[in-house]
Amino acid sequence: MKVIDTASFQDLLLRGGFTIVRLELKDEPLVDAIGREAVAKTSIVSKRFEILIRTQLSEEELSITLYHEILEAMTVGSRQPPASVVQFNEGNFEAAARQAHEQLGPASPENLDRMLQTYGFSEE
Repeated sequence: MKVIDTASFQDLLLRGGFTIVRLELKDEPLVDAIGREAVAKTSIVSKRFEILIRTQLSEEELSITLYHEILEAMTVGSRQPPASVVQFNEGNFEAAARQAHEQLGPASPENLDRMLQTYGFSEE
């Protein structure tokens, strides 16, 4: 059983007016936009995030993946993302997610907010 309560992220309002409208763990394989196998997939429509994550992850990897997906989606979805993340690539998002997990603990609504504050995302 996963320590992370995925239901606590349903309809979660994030900084900048973004909302996680769906967070679902999936048994079937996920593929990214160019057809590669993926651990997670986030769709962004306006300021709404729909996140799918593979179920076979450990609790730690689930947490890191959630941090990663949110930080990346916030960066991509923001008109003017904070300077601290503008130049991030996939490796930077992964490193930031691992650091957030180490410093803040398992992903939770409160810890996601703390991470976003750290990188300079404003409330609105």
